[in-house]
Amino acid sequence: MNDPFNQELPHKDEAERTVLGAMLQSRAAIDEARQKITENDFYQPNNKTIYRLICDLSDQHGDVDTTLLCMTLTERKMLDHVGGLNYVGKLIDYAPTTSNVGIYADMVKDAAKRRDIIAIGTRIAQMGHANDADTDSIISNALDEAFHIGEDDSSTDYKDIYTVSTDMLDHLDKIQKGEIAEGVHTGFRDIDDVTHGLQPGQMIVVAGRPAMGKSTLGMDFARNAAIHDNQCTVVFSLEMSREEITQRLFSAETNIPLNVFRDPSQMTDERWRTVNCFWQKLKDKPLYIDDSANLKVPDIRAKCRRLKETKDLKLVVVDYLQLMSSGRMTENRQQEVSDFSRQFKLLAKELQVPVVILSQLNRNVEMRADKVPQMSDLRESGSIEQDADVVFLVHRPDAYDKEDRPGEADIIMAKHRNGPTETFHLAFLGSNSKFKDMPQEYTTGI
Repeated sequence: MNDPFNQELPHKDEAERTVLGAMLQSRAAIDEARQKITENDFYQPNNKTIYRLICDLSDQHGDVDTTLLCMTLTERKMLDHVGGLNYVGKLIDYAPTTSNVGIYADMVKDAAKRRDIIAIGTRIAQMGHANDADTDSIISNALDEAFHIGEDDSSTDYKDIYTVSTDMLDHLDKIQKGEIAEGVHTGFRDIDDVTHGLQPGQMIVVAGRPAMGKSTLGMDFARNAAIHDNQCTVVFSLEMSREEITQRLFSAETNIPLNVFRDPSQMTDERWRTVNCFWQKLKDKPLYIDDSANLKVPDIRAKCRRLKETKDLKLVVVDYLQLMSSGRMTENRQQEVSDFSRQFKLLAKELQVPVVILSQLNRNVEMRADKVPQMSDLRESGSIEQDADVVFLVHRPDAYDKEDRPGEADIIMAKHRNGPTETFHLAFLGSNSKFKDMPQEYTTGI
């Protein structure tokens, strides 16, 4: 069997020459080729140089022919470097028509991607041989490398407004017919009425002071999506262990107090029956929990990409932003958190799933008389509120005064990029680690 590491790298010399020959005959061919390939997609160095020069000359003069190209190469003392007058002059012979330039450009691109695959495979092999590298980091980096194949594809990413509006109206029609869901429902009546669910591509921030219930609300979103709507959901927790999250999940779903799961002596036979009944229902529920220590954004991105490919991921929850670290020495923590925020927004757009980020608020809340949080209280970064599409601030009056609306919570929608803002009134059941809709006839006393 041939050694794959000693084989010549994939390339299509004839396709490269055909593309260049077509570009020398038509500006339209230049434009079409540039939409599909870049100079780095060419394997032969001389073809790479010629392509780059044709593009530069086209930007200056519009059409480019063999004479203009050769004159410029001569002026720059590059003619011999690319093969001489004979090579350049014969390029148009490879393209008797310019109409198929796109087909040959695709061939060039395909060969370039195959070379990328081989290069990435080599880098992954080198990672595996590195004795001083952490195995988990190698796996994360390897997955990240693999998912980057083809990301620099230069194919056209713009669409005319008629096509875009047609796609939008088709999507609207399918929602109305019930063929696709509006978004990932949170499970809360009033929130879903206003948001129509958490939308693909959105970054949603759930923020609050410690012990206010932000983790609980994030898990409520995850529970509803995965347990009740069967939508693949992953929770990355830097704060709680898998066991703690699972205890909260069971308590919220079975209405057995959370403290019972931490004190087995309180587990009666009836409670065991209830727990086992719910446990059986979890068999096919697409909820994934990752409590890996020192999770970094590249790790999360790689794992989400894998879930998107294999399980059709619909919702991501990260608990919580300020516990994350890049693993690098940095003098500016605010800039580091801003970078995390931007990366999560890009992840939401890339995978077209809502990404829910839990975040702490700073102590300014406690300095105000009413203790009501504001978006400016987001801790360590002003960019979080800029990147977020939706910001929910969790406020429980009874956390500051036990007599002030006990058991009630205000979920303040401080930002809603695509709609109105509003304050939602929910019941907080701390003993079962969940929020719950108020009765419809309820009116707040504030």
